[in-house]
Amino acid sequence: MFSQFNFQQMASAFIALFAVIDIIGSIPIIINLKQRGRGVNAMKATLISFALLIGFFYAGDMLLRLFNVDIRSFAVAGSLIIFLMALEMILDVEIFKNQGPIKEATLVPLVFPLLAGAGSFTTLLSLRAEYASVNIVIALVLNMVWVYCVVRMTEVIERFLGKGGIYITRKFFGIILLAISVKLFMSNITYLVGS
Repeated sequence: MFSQFNFQQMASAFIALFAVIDIIGSIPIIINLKQRGRGVNAMKATLISFALLIGFFYAGDMLLRLFNVDIRSFAVAGSLIIFLMALEMILDVEIFKNQGPIKEATLVPLVFPLLAGAGSFTTLLSLRAEYASVNIVIALVLNMVWVYCVVRMTEVIERFLGKGGIYITRKFFGIILLAISVKLFMSNITYLVGS
């Protein structure tokens, strides 16, 4: 399994997941939840998110086969979702609205849809069409460690970065995400059109 380890693939997968999960951009949301008295458990949120994401990473392929969809077609569809998420980050518009019924803050909105949402699921399976599984899993684990640290220290990080710093970080990773979505789309659409 580790014979397929590739640092560049792992780093690319890490950056893609980092941008999609966007925990830095979620700091104001987490602080707002805490101020409204809605408790956020960092460890619980991280573990549940990781379980959902890793479960989907390995079982998502089986689900696709159930619906007779190949991984490259899913990657193309996923690249369009990632493209829209990038536009949200760059243009400050809300395309995906959270209208779920659950009011508990750790599960909703933190675990779903902020950490383990449609974007993260889509990105994981889209990356599978490009990279070896071991590189994506390591990238996911590193992202979850980062998520845990950020959720634990939201107030400290917000004071350090400031509202302007968080805003700029969000824009920067929005552009990175846009580039990743275009790359995913082009590499998979050419394969599908050619076959």
